[in-house]
Amino acid sequence: MKTLLVGVGGMTNGGKSTLSKNLHQQIPNSCLIAQDSYFKDDSVVPVDSNGFKQYDMLDALHMDTMMCDVNSWRRDPLSFMRRRGLYPELTTSSADEIVYVLIVEGFLIFNHRPLNELFYKRYFMEIPYDVCKTRRSLRVYAPPDPPEYFDGHVWQMYLKNRQEMESMVSGIVFLDGMKPKEELLAAVCKEVCQEIEKLRE
Repeated sequence: MKTLLVGVGGMTNGGKSTLSKNLHQQIPNSCLIAQDSYFKDDSVVPVDSNGFKQYDMLDALHMDTMMCDVNSWRRDPLSFMRRRGLYPELTTSSADEIVYVLIVEGFLIFNHRPLNELFYKRYFMEIPYDVCKTRRSLRVYAPPDPPEYFDGHVWQMYLKNRQEMESMVSGIVFLDGMKPKEELLAAVCKEVCQEIEKLRE
């Protein structure tokens, strides 16, 4: 059994979810885990001195639960897939040649060292400040963003988290989120497929 973990990180509304979902559809025998699924209940997310909820930090996430799921896939990707209603595609002559791929998507996946160390490929989606702010304003969140939340918290935390990430992580491929999503998907899919072929050799 051969496995490959791919991380797709990036800023809020940068296109990481779209890329990850499309990659999952393109890559045979793949699973997708999204970090946004592991947010703690709103009632326990801390508030800063400005009254803004601190969602943009690891403490706002059940990272222990997320790691349990990632490690469950690592132990037995086939069972993990079946529990999620997915079934492997027998694209090779031998079951031993199947490469299972886990795509992990999220805004802080590279900031959590135990998770980051597992990735074979790392991608980070980025877009300009003004585009990010506009896209964020068009999204509906529960609870909704309070006034000045983007400039007063979201963007500042992004800069802080990115600086931390770059100080501890190497080998990240930065992707221009302004490029057509089809172009980005084709480029990433090609690289991941090349890694799959290497594992089969």
